[in-house]
Amino acid sequence: MRPLRFVALGDSLTEGVGDPVGEAWRGWAALLVAGLSDGPDRSVEFTNLAVSGAQTRDVLERQTPAALALRPDVVSVVIGVNDTLRCSFDIHAVAARLDRVYAALRAQDAVLLTACLPDPGAMLGLPGALARPLARRQRAVNTVVHALSERHGAVHLHAAEGAWLTDRAMWSADRLHPGERGHRQLALRFHALLEQEGIATGNAPSAEPEFRAPTRSASLWWLATAGTGWVARRCTDLLPQLLTLAAAEVRHRVRGTSARLDLSASRAVASALAALSVAERPDAA
Repeated sequence: MRPLRFVALGDSLTEGVGDPVGEAWRGWAALLVAGLSDGPDRSVEFTNLAVSGAQTRDVLERQTPAALALRPDVVSVVIGVNDTLRCSFDIHAVAARLDRVYAALRAQDAVLLTACLPDPGAMLGLPGALARPLARRQRAVNTVVHALSERHGAVHLHAAEGAWLTDRAMWSADRLHPGERGHRQLALRFHALLEQEGIATGNAPSAEPEFRAPTRSASLWWLATAGTGWVARRCTDLLPQLLTLAAAEVRHRVRGTSARLDLSASRAVASALAALSVAERPDAA
């Protein structure tokens, strides 16, 4: 029997940032591997194509063709946060890209794993005027992922909610990526969903960390070196627009018209999904 092929697509979350093993990252997808098979009769071949900083465009143009060439049995696509952190954010483009990615992978009869994610502003503890625009964007992405996951028959994990979000022990020093305990929670929750579908036949990953959590000094050192670079690369691109968005938040709040921003975002999501439905109709051309 040929090995079960599991391919992971996405960004730093799936790459494993926050869960170091030696000089490399491990992460939730690698932790899930052992639980996919219940014995030596069928091994699991795991390929992690996720890259830190990836956006939906990267998944569509680079990672998906590589995944299709591997003909996976199980494939995960967890992406979208980096799109919300860019001045070029466009929910119509995000929806169109994800629809194409999901469709291409499902066309090969792969079991598709997806997840909605917490908004980065809340995780970073940003002030309200800065956090609200990011939260609005992440809600838009999550709504699209929910809808497209249902459309394409994906196994979908609701990771944007739950007590794990406020449990500091689940998160790494940068407050954006899970630590080992958090990655294990994601692996456990995906395993439970796959077990319900009869796909994961092995034991669930352990919830308990294998390694001691980094010391506070080690965490601060990471933030002062690699972490600072990570933030700087995103701030250079996003900060000017984020400040503009924050100013708009303040103006609407003063005028008592904040609801208009939420309504506009909801309309944009509905328009993006409606455009995909129209494109699928035979008479759309």
